[in-house]
Amino acid sequence: MPAKVEELAEKLARELGASKESILEQGLRTFLEKKLREIKVEIFQIATRYHVASAVEMERQYRNGTLEEAESWRDLQRLDHLEYKRDQLSHLLEGMG
Repeated sequence: MPAKVEELAEKLARELGASKESILEQGLRTFLEKKLREIKVEIFQIATRYHVASAVEMERQYRNGTLEEAESWRDLQRLDHLEYKRDQLSHLLEGMG
């Protein structure tokens, strides 16, 4: 960890009467929660655009011929990637307790 971050965490711990580890954990949790919210917003935007709930449903529409592949292929790839990242972040947050 960079010395500047370490020093700031120690200073905050002294001033707030909390442990350095607690401050760093709360900061990490806040960061992960913010990223998770951003990803969920983007997932919602793509899903709403195509009236689907997930990348799996979007693929199903391709197979059924109800969604034009040429116009939406990149969005499907992006949605699939975002769902993967959402699941990873959710797992990390769950692991934090």
